Amino acid sequence: MKTVRPRRSVLYMPGANTRALEKARTLPADALIFDLEDAVAPDAKEAARTNVVAAARSKAYGKREIAIRCNGLATPWGKADAAAIATSGADAILVPKVESAADVASVVALLDAAGAPASMAVWAMVETPRAILRAEEIAGSHPRLALFVMGTNDLVKDMRARHTPMRLPMIAALGIGMLAARAYGLTILDGVYNDIQDTEGFRAVCQQGLEMGFDGKTLIHPSQVEPCNEVFAPSPAELEMAGKIVSAFKTAQAEGKGVVTVDGRMIENLHVEQAERALSLAAAIKELQAAA
Repeated sequence: MKTVRPRRSVLYMPGANTRALEKARTLPADALIFDLEDAVAPDAKEAARTNVVAAARSKAYGKREIAIRCNGLATPWGKADAAAIATSGADAILVPKVESAADVASVVALLDAAGAPASMAVWAMVETPRAILRAEEIAGSHPRLALFVMGTNDLVKDMRARHTPMRLPMIAALGIGMLAARAYGLTILDGVYNDIQDTEGFRAVCQQGLEMGFDGKTLIHPSQVEPCNEVFAPSPAELEMAGKIVSAFKTAQAEGKGVVTVDGRMIENLHVEQAERALSLAAAIKELQAAA
């Protein structure tokens, strides 16, 4: 069974705040994004870069996945960010405002020139109308590209739309991003939820993201981590059913039967694949929690 890397909760941490970076060591997020872009004022950019590189190199975050969000490559800091991230020991670089395959190629060239290991992934922020319209081109652009992050705040702004409870203005963009990611085997994360006091609304949007197929959600506050983890993890009932499906399918194969029924439901190969993925994700979550 192929191991699935948990990315239920992916928490942004401001790169200029050393106390926040230290606190992140104890948070139960599956992954962390050390942010050099939106969360950092211009006069703190270079100090923040030093902070996040040191944090990534410290290896003090256990098995949590670490990504560093650079500034845009067209800014005064972007290229230096990419060069520093390349040898930081982070798992990935998150690139804002990706709008084409050429943008991804530019980042990859910077990483290669700076000596980034082959294991370092590129994550792309999909956060503009142009990015949505070119989502397939971006998704298939390079083997280093592993993940899409939907930048819903920027999309809403550029679309002149509104944040609504059901996110109807965003559904088309979210769906296009999802289809492009899945077509090329990428992970995809839902955008942030701004109102950290609205716990009911947050949980509802997490559930919506799960139902749409997202692997997890980017977060802006530690209080959002645990409910997000809960929603995006397979439930006990789902795991019980998954175990039944896999067991019944193996028994049917051994007996040479072509038809499998579990609790009155006809089971096909696609259901077995879904069940195996749920079991693999649950095992990976357990391993990550044990290492925390």
